[in-house]
Amino acid sequence: MTIDLISSEAAQQQSAAELCATLATSPQGLSSEEAQSRLAQFGPNALEEKKVNPLLKFLGYFWGPIPWMIEVAAILSGVVQHWDDFTIIMILLIFNALVGFWQEYKAANALEALKKELALNARVLRDGKWQEIPSAQLVPGDIIRLRLGDIIPGDVKLMEGEFLSVDQSALTGESLPVSKKAGDIAYSGSVAKQGEMVALVTGTGANTFFGRTAKLVQEAGAASHFQKAVLQIGDYLIYLSLGLVTVLILVQLERGDHLLTLIQFALILTVASIPVALPAVLSVTMAVGALALSKMKAIVTRLESIEEMAGVDILCSDKTGTLTLNQLTLGEPVTFAAQDKQELVLWGSLASKEEDRDPIDLAVLAGLADKQALAAYSQTQFRPFDPVGKRTESTLEDGENHTFKATKGAPQVIMGLCHLDPETSAQAQKVVDDLAAKGYRTLGVARSANTGPWQFLGILPLFDPPREDSQETIAEARRHGVQVKMVTGDNVAIAREISQHLGLGTNIKPASQLLKEGADISKLEGAAAAAIEAADGYAEVFPEHKYGIVRALQSRGHITGMTGDGVNDAPAIKQADVGIAVSGATDAARAAADLVLTAPGLSVIVKAVEEARRIFERMNSYAIYRIVETIRIMFFVVLAMVFYNFYPITAIMIILLALFNDAPIMAIAFDNTMVDPEPVKWNMRRVLTISTVLGLIGVAETFLILIIAKNWLKFDIPEIQSFIFLKLAVAGHLTLFVARTPRMFLRRPWPAPVLLWSAIVTKVLATLFVVYPFGLITPISWEAVGIIWAYCLAWIFIEDLAKLAVLRHLEMRGQRHLTFLQLAKRWLDPYR
Repeated sequence: MTIDLISSEAAQQQSAAELCATLATSPQGLSSEEAQSRLAQFGPNALEEKKVNPLLKFLGYFWGPIPWMIEVAAILSGVVQHWDDFTIIMILLIFNALVGFWQEYKAANALEALKKELALNARVLRDGKWQEIPSAQLVPGDIIRLRLGDIIPGDVKLMEGEFLSVDQSALTGESLPVSKKAGDIAYSGSVAKQGEMVALVTGTGANTFFGRTAKLVQEAGAASHFQKAVLQIGDYLIYLSLGLVTVLILVQLERGDHLLTLIQFALILTVASIPVALPAVLSVTMAVGALALSKMKAIVTRLESIEEMAGVDILCSDKTGTLTLNQLTLGEPVTFAAQDKQELVLWGSLASKEEDRDPIDLAVLAGLADKQALAAYSQTQFRPFDPVGKRTESTLEDGENHTFKATKGAPQVIMGLCHLDPETSAQAQKVVDDLAAKGYRTLGVARSANTGPWQFLGILPLFDPPREDSQETIAEARRHGVQVKMVTGDNVAIAREISQHLGLGTNIKPASQLLKEGADISKLEGAAAAAIEAADGYAEVFPEHKYGIVRALQSRGHITGMTGDGVNDAPAIKQADVGIAVSGATDAARAAADLVLTAPGLSVIVKAVEEARRIFERMNSYAIYRIVETIRIMFFVVLAMVFYNFYPITAIMIILLALFNDAPIMAIAFDNTMVDPEPVKWNMRRVLTISTVLGLIGVAETFLILIIAKNWLKFDIPEIQSFIFLKLAVAGHLTLFVARTPRMFLRRPWPAPVLLWSAIVTKVLATLFVVYPFGLITPISWEAVGIIWAYCLAWIFIEDLAKLAVLRHLEMRGQRHLTFLQLAKRWLDPYR
């Protein structure tokens, strides 16, 4: 049967009976056949995801400026019937596509695995019997049972039961649970805190309050710093290559070279020189890092966010569950009429009901040293806490059938119940105020014998204790140059106490004071933004405040991380440079986040920042290496042809060189790197300066070995070509070992074994190829091979010294305020 969708607003207006008629169902639920039919009509009860056909995604790697150049080079090789060139070019093209596709596929699978791990179930009445099914299979018209602790799986109309206390904070920002009764609507994504009710499902998936809110959070279109850096590097290399190739073509045409052969060589030279593998290598590096983070219980949903994470300098962290345990704990009781502290806790426990699993009741019961003391009393009646009475009450009998009553609740209510004299009342109020100033919540406890008057026993303080690792983790974050700011919905006193305990500072401001009423939170600047920047944390924060806090910090030039868990947090999470969905976050928050945590606490985020900085260093190393190789090959080949009028290496050698260099370079994704003590970001001036200096040194050293081969060793042109090919192949990865660290290349951290051995294996293969070339090139002797290896190993030390000199020069220009001794220390540090 086909039925129409119904909004939660329309469902609110109709009675349960009318809704059953509208949705063609009954209190006995749906049949399995009807449920399947509706599942086909409405789709699964989940947020819709855009799925891309894997084949189309793979073919996408053959589309774009760089793949087009490779493809044209392959076609021209076929036209001039250079089939060796054609085969190797196609291998290069397919290899880059396969690597990029495979790594992106693996990263996507990591998130998919997380979603399966977080899948929820629902109790539904189908075919006249209660059964448990995945929440994704619910349909409008289903009858479900909601109990304490359940995440409500769809928009529902409550039908049967006394009441249901629902936590809607993830949806509406309301901090206190809302009491619902039969006839009320409860929203998907909210949590049942007390009670049990039967409900009718009115909306699923995108047609829920939850789904519609999540749908508003669209994918940001702005390019990340990573994408901008790749484009800058790519543009620099492409323009440089095209300029030199143009010079080469004009000179060689003047000398009478065949146009088609010249264009084919120029294209191959350009393809080998521009960053063909740059996107693939950087994506692999980030994907491998993302898999490493997933083992730390942090799932990366957008690869580019890893680079942003490396530069985060302010992290706005939730208090509850991230900095604290999210577990109410009993503090030091304050006695009045009670004989001792344990008697006070005993009567507080007798005014509790463990089966209800109320957090306050559980905290009080956990503070009782002797649980056997409860066995002396039987609970004949229990009235749970309600927002009006603000207390719980138990009727009890002891072993001699004496009747007692025990109550606990808001101190002012309990004090009023006991009719305290002014002096005792003032004393109790002072205790409550003093504890509140330290961030404690308080409960008053009283008892009465038979129908006698209430006796005020004392005050129980409750608090959410900090996580054991929070203080050390915050200190570790500071050592990494990341300032942690607390964000909490709790009042200022509680926030200040926890903040002081954790070493965050005491400058805690209420969000309402920072984000003044009527102000446009999306355009905070000037003094308002400066006040937000100066605060150590923010209290009484509603989810909508978080967006304003992020925008203000970004306007002050900070790369900001923001944690959140609710639907209303999604805009702030999306706006942040690194949005983090904490453990237990809603689907909407996870969909908006760059990083999804599956373990509680702040330490996971700090580990993620460390890993991100390692990944950044790997990407930075590869970018420098790739630019150096482009300058080395392009300038050398073009200048050699201009001066000597012969090809210093052949087209097939250029392609093989690209394969020898790019195939093992993927191993840089696993390299060991230093963790920068400060937030990092792309410094293109530094990258291009170091690369240009090392590249020009490479041109000079290659020209020198060409002169040696031509004038001293008396090689003919084919032998010179093989000789130069081996020199470029061996020097390539040796340069990578120089580029991978800002220190001397022989110092720690050593290259990862996979990187070291991939370089050794490819260089050995290149060496064997020039000695035993299978007829593809002219062979050279082992003596010539020895000269090349000795020559390259000598020059790596010269390159390393040049790198250190450039780094020191750049550092001095940026740090002219330092003293001579400080500068001397920094000059000497790379050699230690």
